[in-house]
Amino acid sequence: MSAGTKKNILVVGSGIIGLCSASYLLKDGHSVTIIERDHLGDGASCGNAGAIAATEIVPFALPGLWKDVPGWLLDPLGPLSLRLTYLPKFLPWLYLFLKSSSHQQVEKTASAMSAYLKTAFDDYTPLLSEAGLQSLLKTEGSLTVYKSEKGREKDSYYWDLTRRNGIEAQNLSRSEIMDREPQLGELAKCGVYTPHWGHFANPADLVKGLAEQFTRNGGTYITDEVEQIEHQDNQPSSAITKGGQNIAFDQLVVCAGAWSARLAKKLGDSFPLDTERGYNTTLPTPDVSLNNMVLFAEDKFVATPMSVGLRIGGAVEFAGIEAEPNYKRCDTLLTLAKNYMPNLNGTDGTKWMGRRPSTPDSVPVISQSGQHSNVHYAFGHGHLGITGGAVTGRTIANMVSGRPAGFDLKPFRIDRFN
Repeated sequence: MSAGTKKNILVVGSGIIGLCSASYLLKDGHSVTIIERDHLGDGASCGNAGAIAATEIVPFALPGLWKDVPGWLLDPLGPLSLRLTYLPKFLPWLYLFLKSSSHQQVEKTASAMSAYLKTAFDDYTPLLSEAGLQSLLKTEGSLTVYKSEKGREKDSYYWDLTRRNGIEAQNLSRSEIMDREPQLGELAKCGVYTPHWGHFANPADLVKGLAEQFTRNGGTYITDEVEQIEHQDNQPSSAITKGGQNIAFDQLVVCAGAWSARLAKKLGDSFPLDTERGYNTTLPTPDVSLNNMVLFAEDKFVATPMSVGLRIGGAVEFAGIEAEPNYKRCDTLLTLAKNYMPNLNGTDGTKWMGRRPSTPDSVPVISQSGQHSNVHYAFGHGHLGITGGAVTGRTIANMVSGRPAGFDLKPFRIDRFN
């Protein structure tokens, strides 16, 4: 089919990546169907910290990071947890993660992510405007706090790399932190303010609103699960669901979050995707008011002021997709938060766990299939799903219609680890 031809497109997944992709494809005049295995609102896109973290271009695998991992694992309040029964399955991903931490690779990754996230806010504008969701977006910037000058100095390479890629980051003294966030306690000794940052007052409202606008615009939404893909003339042509439906398509877009690699494998494309399980607690009456989204650098958690309360989230747990949540991680985060906010009321909170689809190099997959020209992938955004949602959605629409992506897609290819 030519680039201008209307196509029947099946988008697998209704998280923020799937919704943005489907919305932009619909704008191009295609007939678009979303299929989602869970009820809308159950996925990682709804319960997260809600950030448009356009400054977060530096990968997690930094040079020398491996030295910190044993201490984190041994610390009951540490930011990293690994279930030992999962270790054998985790080792191949860990190997690629450590391999990605070379100085040369980290510099390349930061450059690629900077180009990718350059339009993070702009690409949301038409989607939010059409759905009447502009008021959800807060653009106050973010504050990263440290317990000491030594702690900030330890992150000097991170901030240098951030600034070298054109992102503004202002060092703050203790008094300047207090000017911005007077309810932080004595532990917040210094920090960094990044103005090019925003967050949604409630990411669940964002997802719901975009889904409603998608159907108002003529899109089709199906709650079911793709079980297998049928081919015609050696090309994927229809999806067979667990519910017995047969959904024909011209183009397939896989945006299934943590489950994406399983479907990709059925289509002949392998990718080392793992799942970072993140936890948070939303406190309806926190007795603490924050003006910015605050990141606590040494203890690796965040606090986001939302319309539903104060959300305290973070932590990384590797245990696979199916393992039951360990909500003690939520309690750990609250303990840490009270160290920085002594007046915090931690009662009556709602605990949550989400599965972040994570790549070893912190770069998402935004790619045509290596096997089929009518299959595209958009997954593996890790901590940056909300951040990159609209950019990825616009990019997928451009790829399907044969337009330029606007940035170099080579670092985002699905076959980059092959």
